[in-house]
Amino acid sequence: MEFLKRSLWVAVFFLTVNVAFSQVNQPAIESAFSKSYVLEKKSDFSGSMDALKKVYDESSYEMNLRLGWLNYNAGLFDESVIFYSRAQKLKPYSEEARFGLILPLTALGKWNEVIKTYDEILAVSPNNTVALYRLGLVYYGRKDYNKANTLFKKVVDLYPFGYDGLLMLGWTSYFLGNSNQAKVLFNKVCLYNPGDKSANEGLGLIK
Repeated sequence: MEFLKRSLWVAVFFLTVNVAFSQVNQPAIESAFSKSYVLEKKSDFSGSMDALKKVYDESSYEMNLRLGWLNYNAGLFDESVIFYSRAQKLKPYSEEARFGLILPLTALGKWNEVIKTYDEILAVSPNNTVALYRLGLVYYGRKDYNKANTLFKKVVDLYPFGYDGLLMLGWTSYFLGNSNQAKVLFNKVCLYNPGDKSANEGLGLIK
């Protein structure tokens, strides 16, 4: 019993110290973020990162997320992956951390990891149209039109009059040999954006 009391006291003590420490450092952290934003606007990504590193806390989701973004913009893609991955581990359900992580992974050409990360987003949020559409683009670029078709179709199911989904489902249908469906989709694109160059190109190929 005495041991439990002592353990509880120690836990409360450290919790109190951590809260107090955080409150004391809040102005310094806010100041660091403020300076970081100012330097980023000047495209001084190195200086922007240095401002945050002076108050860096590895357990801070916000700091890791921002450092992932800044390293990406500085062209330091491997470092960007490290910080975005830390942010993701701190907030396992975070979509923004995964979308951020995809940026340096794409720049590094790590397409299998890009696909894996999009799949993780969709596992948590199956109707995330941004993830559906962008993953569809990856498969379209690989000429895996069947997988691309499934993803673009879901985007169009959710946004039946959305330009991007209609256009890409139209092109995917064309390459799958579904000319009638492609024609219908390209015509819908032309209702959204009359005279659309890409849609009219597709219609020209079908005739």
